[in-house]
Amino acid sequence: MTNKVKVGIIGPGNIGQDLMIKISRSPVLELACVVGIVESPGLQRARDMGVDASPDGVDYLVQHHGKDIQIVFDATSAKGHVENAKRLSPAGIFTLDLTPAALGPYCVPAVNLDERMLQKPEVNMVTCAGQATTPMVAAINRVADVYYAETVSSLSSFSAGPGTRANIDEFTQTTRTALEKVGGADKARALIILNPAEPPIYMSNTIYCRVRHVDMEAITKAADECLDTMRSYVPGCRFRMRPILRDPEDDIVMLAVEVEGAGDYLPPTAGNLDIINAASIRIAEAKARQLLEGKA
Repeated sequence: MTNKVKVGIIGPGNIGQDLMIKISRSPVLELACVVGIVESPGLQRARDMGVDASPDGVDYLVQHHGKDIQIVFDATSAKGHVENAKRLSPAGIFTLDLTPAALGPYCVPAVNLDERMLQKPEVNMVTCAGQATTPMVAAINRVADVYYAETVSSLSSFSAGPGTRANIDEFTQTTRTALEKVGGADKARALIILNPAEPPIYMSNTIYCRVRHVDMEAITKAADECLDTMRSYVPGCRFRMRPILRDPEDDIVMLAVEVEGAGDYLPPTAGNLDIINAASIRIAEAKARQLLEGKA
């Protein structure tokens, strides 16, 4: 494979600007266009990188690059993506939805990235919390049968941009649904905390699983293997607390996963931004390799 697949970004905010940097390092992705709906520092960053950028939104991208861009990252909002999808889908552009809109199937690379997923017209990246917690719930469910999962994700408030803040309700609902549909929990609940602490905290995710089969050796092994898989594309993932049984007489397994970001755009404490972007890059590169090999 000697060529790269051209990609675009809709939404040049915190997520979009971090994606610009990550894409610039990719061996198979080439950023061709970035669009927003107003002039912004993010659009200027794209131009400084030699990338076409416009405040005229998805219409500009489809009109000027619809024939060469094959993958688009939508980093706008749930409401924005619903409108953007109306233009992207007819253009046949594979879309990575980084909003909680969830028009396409949820994709968590450590759990369900496969050839069938890559054939979908678009996939949804769930949420940053979903990317951090769903793999662990899925791993524990495989060996212990999770009948209830609850997650609490604490993010540094500085790393939550206007898009995240405007979609808090969708954020928690989408994360909960992913814990059930992808993680395999019979029922789930997800909470998010925006922490204003100074200095900023790392993204921290506490996971509670009620299981039908309390086998801590199998659970710990599954969680360790899951972390290794997650670290293959998000190196900053680590345990703050490895799996423990809260009470020997109970069935509640607790663990905590911390995420340190790569520090590409925001500081390393913004692990929430890094994990969803790194996951989307993982999927985009898999799709790009498929396209370059003529399998798509």
